[in-house]
Amino acid sequence: MNLSLTDPFVLAQDYPESTTGSLRSGHACALRFNRKGDLLAAGRIDGVVVIFDVETQGVARKLKGHTKQIQSLSWSRDGRYLLTSSQDWKCNLWDLVDGTIVRSVRFEEPVYIAELHPWNHLMFVVSLFEEQPLLVDATEPEPIKYNLTSAPKRTQDEAVTEKQAAQDAKQTTTVSLFSESGDHIIAGTNKGWLNIIEVFTRMTIYSTKICTGVVIFLRLTNSGRDLVVNAQDRVIRTIQMPNLSADPDTIDIEVEHKFQDVVNRLSWNHVAFSSTGEYVTASTYNNHDIYIWERNHGSLVKILEGPKEEHGVVEWHPHRPLIAACGLESGRIHIWSIVPQQRWSALAPDFVEVEENVEYIEHEDEFDIHPQEEIHKRRLDLEDEVVDVLTVEPVKGLEEEGGFRMPVQLDLQDSEGEEEFVQLGRGEMRRKSPTA
Repeated sequence: MNLSLTDPFVLAQDYPESTTGSLRSGHACALRFNRKGDLLAAGRIDGVVVIFDVETQGVARKLKGHTKQIQSLSWSRDGRYLLTSSQDWKCNLWDLVDGTIVRSVRFEEPVYIAELHPWNHLMFVVSLFEEQPLLVDATEPEPIKYNLTSAPKRTQDEAVTEKQAAQDAKQTTTVSLFSESGDHIIAGTNKGWLNIIEVFTRMTIYSTKICTGVVIFLRLTNSGRDLVVNAQDRVIRTIQMPNLSADPDTIDIEVEHKFQDVVNRLSWNHVAFSSTGEYVTASTYNNHDIYIWERNHGSLVKILEGPKEEHGVVEWHPHRPLIAACGLESGRIHIWSIVPQQRWSALAPDFVEVEENVEYIEHEDEFDIHPQEEIHKRRLDLEDEVVDVLTVEPVKGLEEEGGFRMPVQLDLQDSEGEEEFVQLGRGEMRRKSPTA
């Protein structure tokens, strides 16, 4: 019903205009929407993961299994499983049917980022601090860790010197994720290389140098055809992904667009694609603005202004023009969206909205008096119609066949209020003592 009240021209708009609200449950530092877009996972600095219901903006579930700050979040394709990585050197795989930990894997080094396989929720890839990345197969209760290489694959034409080989061996992977098919891993290194690793053989089949600094972040569109790269050189790059299953010699990765702030030379904290992949958004370092570029012409279309605080992770809703970003100082999740003007004429086809009072001319038979018996008969006929109020019709594009819907947890404790935390400094919070 609310959808029919909305102006169709507003629905056609692809990017948000203004801030429309905020969410709060503790100090959030990581965000991720599930594929369906009805749930938003938020990782906190105290290790708790909070699941928000996007429609009601209420807390749907809390997951407590980490002791330190959450580093990354990754949803399974059906939205039933959630992979969380933390600064306590652990990755937990949660089953949201009952909120239990299915697998918990501890590593020997701190975890940068962990990403689930798109088709197998018991396999994920992990990027570690100053160590080589790992492919983890958690099919068995005792997970198997496979080492992956960070060294780029040099072409046969390149003469590799001993010094260069030693430098390649020292490279570490800072971010990694699976391709849409799940057959390949796309990995970015601290020397600006992009490596394509085949999952089956765990060998690097293609490498290209895309920047001079550290590759900070990678993200694919929902279709898996486009990749966005955030690097230390303050340039955001978009790449159209080739067919990685083809002959490795024919793979060629070229940068499509480069987005940067030429005037202020801003660095970017985090980047994300829009739901369709037509737009790229980024949060800025030491600045409170959120930038949006469109990819057709490579131009800046909007700078979103909101709360006067720097934002860390920024995420775009998978189906709607809605952006969520977490503030570094307050830990609030700020939301930008479109405020729709409601169209009441949608409820009655003959209803006309007018700008000012007009003189009404009645039809000839409009106010005729009908016999009481006829009116009573019409009412009885209408009462015979069976109204179905139980069937939930799927919304086109949002419901998948056999999709998972998280059970409602009614005994959930209230979320922590802001008054329970005291700000110590920039991005530092502590819980207020009971005596204070």
